[in-house]
Amino acid sequence: MTNQINFFNEEIDFSLDNEFKIKDWISKSIITEKCTLGDLNFIFTSDQHLLQINKDYLDHDFYTDIITFDYRESDTISGDIFISIDRVTANAKGLSNLFSNELHRVLIHGVLHILGYKDKSAEEETLMRSKEDFYLSLRTF
Repeated sequence: MTNQINFFNEEIDFSLDNEFKIKDWISKSIITEKCTLGDLNFIFTSDQHLLQINKDYLDHDFYTDIITFDYRESDTISGDIFISIDRVTANAKGLSNLFSNELHRVLIHGVLHILGYKDKSAEEETLMRSKEDFYLSLRTF
Protein backbone atom coordinates (compact mmCIF):
# COMPACT_ATOMS: atom_id res chain seq x y z
CA MET A 1 0.00 0.00 0.00
CA THR A 2 1.39 3.35 -1.03
CA ASN A 3 0.62 6.16 1.38
CA GLN A 4 -0.10 9.34 -0.46
CA ILE A 5 -1.95 12.59 -0.83
CA ASN A 6 -4.25 12.87 -3.84
CA PHE A 7 -6.14 15.80 -5.33
CA PHE A 8 -9.34 15.34 -7.34
CA ASN A 9 -12.07 17.50 -8.87
CA GLU A 10 -15.74 16.65 -8.76
CA GLU A 11 -18.24 18.67 -10.81
CA ILE A 12 -15.78 21.56 -11.29
CA ASP A 13 -12.68 22.40 -13.28
CA PHE A 14 -9.97 23.37 -10.81
CA SER A 15 -6.21 23.02 -10.84
CA LEU A 16 -4.08 23.33 -7.74
CA ASP A 17 -0.95 25.48 -7.82
CA ASN A 18 2.17 24.12 -6.11
CA GLU A 19 0.75 20.61 -5.78
CA PHE A 20 4.09 19.00 -4.90
CA LYS A 21 4.92 21.67 -2.31
CA ILE A 22 1.45 21.38 -0.76
CA LYS A 23 1.82 17.60 -0.48
CA ASP A 24 5.19 18.05 1.21
CA TRP A 25 3.82 20.70 3.60
CA ILE A 26 0.85 18.52 4.60
CA SER A 27 3.09 15.47 5.05
CA LYS A 28 5.47 17.43 7.30
CA SER A 29 2.52 18.77 9.30
CA ILE A 30 1.30 15.22 9.95
CA ILE A 31 4.80 14.12 11.00
CA THR A 32 5.06 17.13 13.34
CA GLU A 33 1.89 15.83 15.06
CA LYS A 34 3.74 12.51 15.51
CA CYS A 35 1.47 10.66 13.11
CA THR A 36 1.97 8.75 9.87
CA LEU A 37 0.51 9.59 6.48
CA GLY A 38 -1.94 7.04 5.16
CA ASP A 39 -4.08 7.99 2.18
CA LEU A 40 -5.56 11.49 2.06
CA ASN A 41 -7.88 12.46 -0.75
CA PHE A 42 -8.75 16.11 -1.25
CA ILE A 43 -11.78 16.50 -3.50
CA PHE A 44 -12.40 20.00 -4.82
CA THR A 45 -16.03 20.58 -5.68
CA SER A 46 -18.86 23.12 -5.95
CA ASP A 47 -21.17 24.58 -3.33
CA GLN A 48 -24.09 22.56 -4.69
CA HIS A 49 -22.23 19.25 -4.61
CA LEU A 50 -20.92 19.83 -1.08
CA LEU A 51 -24.39 20.90 0.05
CA GLN A 52 -25.75 17.58 -1.21
CA ILE A 53 -23.02 15.67 0.67
CA ASN A 54 -23.87 17.71 3.77
CA LYS A 55 -27.55 16.74 3.43
CA ASP A 56 -26.93 13.08 2.56
CA TYR A 57 -24.26 12.22 5.13
CA LEU A 58 -24.60 14.76 7.95
CA ASP A 59 -28.30 15.69 7.70
CA HIS A 60 -27.32 19.38 7.50
CA ASP A 61 -29.00 21.72 5.05
CA PHE A 62 -26.45 24.51 4.73
CA TYR A 63 -23.39 25.47 2.73
CA THR A 64 -19.95 24.82 4.16
CA ASP A 65 -16.40 25.11 2.90
CA ILE A 66 -15.25 21.65 4.01
CA ILE A 67 -16.50 18.22 5.01
CA THR A 68 -14.01 15.70 6.33
CA PHE A 69 -14.49 11.94 6.40
CA ASP A 70 -12.00 10.51 8.89
CA TYR A 71 -10.62 7.02 8.19
CA ARG A 72 -7.79 7.31 10.71
CA GLU A 73 -6.41 4.07 12.11
CA SER A 74 -4.38 4.59 15.27
CA ASP A 75 -1.68 7.11 14.30
CA THR A 76 -2.10 6.64 10.53
CA ILE A 77 -3.92 9.60 9.03
CA SER A 78 -6.32 8.77 6.19
CA GLY A 79 -9.51 10.36 4.95
CA ASP A 80 -11.52 12.09 2.28
CA ILE A 81 -11.66 15.88 2.51
CA PHE A 82 -14.25 17.61 0.33
CA ILE A 83 -13.67 21.32 -0.25
CA SER A 84 -16.04 23.78 -1.91
CA ILE A 85 -13.99 26.06 -4.12
CA ASP A 86 -17.05 28.35 -4.30
CA ARG A 87 -17.02 28.78 -0.49
CA VAL A 88 -13.25 29.21 -0.32
CA THR A 89 -13.48 31.93 -2.99
CA ALA A 90 -16.33 33.71 -1.18
CA ASN A 91 -14.63 33.42 2.22
CA ALA A 92 -11.34 34.78 0.85
CA LYS A 93 -13.15 37.74 -0.66
CA GLY A 94 -15.19 38.36 2.50
CA LEU A 95 -12.05 38.26 4.65
CA SER A 96 -9.99 40.33 2.17
CA ASN A 97 -7.63 37.36 2.01
CA LEU A 98 -5.81 35.83 -0.93
CA PHE A 99 -7.57 32.78 -2.38
CA SER A 100 -4.41 30.69 -1.96
CA ASN A 101 -4.12 31.58 1.74
CA GLU A 102 -7.75 30.69 2.39
CA LEU A 103 -7.41 27.45 0.45
CA HIS A 104 -4.32 26.46 2.41
CA ARG A 105 -6.13 27.22 5.68
CA VAL A 106 -9.00 24.96 4.65
CA LEU A 107 -6.63 22.21 3.52
CA ILE A 108 -4.82 22.12 6.86
CA HIS A 109 -8.12 22.51 8.73
CA GLY A 110 -9.33 19.22 7.23
CA VAL A 111 -6.07 17.50 8.13
CA LEU A 112 -6.30 18.83 11.68
CA HIS A 113 -9.79 17.35 12.00
CA ILE A 114 -8.43 13.93 11.05
CA LEU A 115 -5.59 14.46 13.53
CA GLY A 116 -8.29 14.76 16.19
CA TYR A 117 -8.75 18.50 16.61
CA LYS A 118 -12.31 19.75 16.95
CA ASP A 119 -13.88 23.19 16.60
CA LYS A 120 -17.33 22.93 18.18
CA SER A 121 -16.63 24.79 21.44
CA ALA A 122 -14.92 28.18 21.79
CA GLU A 123 -11.92 26.51 23.43
CA GLU A 124 -11.63 23.91 20.66
CA GLU A 125 -11.96 26.58 17.99
CA THR A 126 -9.21 28.66 19.60
CA LEU A 127 -6.86 25.66 19.58
CA MET A 128 -7.83 24.80 15.99
CA ARG A 129 -7.10 28.38 14.81
CA SER A 130 -3.79 28.34 16.66
CA LYS A 131 -2.81 25.06 14.96
CA GLU A 132 -3.90 26.39 11.56
CA ASP A 133 -1.79 29.52 12.05
CA PHE A 134 1.20 27.46 13.18
CA TYR A 135 1.10 25.12 10.17
CA LEU A 136 0.41 27.97 7.75
CA SER A 137 3.57 29.65 9.08
CA LEU A 138 5.59 26.57 8.05
CA ARG A 139 4.74 26.93 4.35
CA THR A 140 7.75 27.59 2.15
CA PHE A 141 5.77 28.54 -0.94
